[in-house]
Amino acid sequence: MPLKVSLVSADAEVWSGEASLVVAKTVEGEIGFMTGHEPVLAILAEGQVRITESSGNKVIANAQDGFLSVEHDEVTIVAGNASLVS
Repeated sequence: MPLKVSLVSADAEVWSGEASLVVAKTVEGEIGFMTGHEPVLAILAEGQVRITESSGNKVIANAQDGFLSVEHDEVTIVAGNASLVS
């Protein structure tokens, strides 16, 4: 079962979909999430969010000023500023 991922900035949804892996930079370091991960709430640091879609395609976004939460295989990333790189 894939992760359900939503990446939003202050003014728009940047990306949403299903993924097998999400890696983001937090103020405590880089962290990765796969299905079955324990619940997490973390503060984003400026950096990349790397998403591996269920199909294997890679999505990269720059994000800063926000937080991320993980619960029940749902990853929500809310950033003050976020944009897709690829």
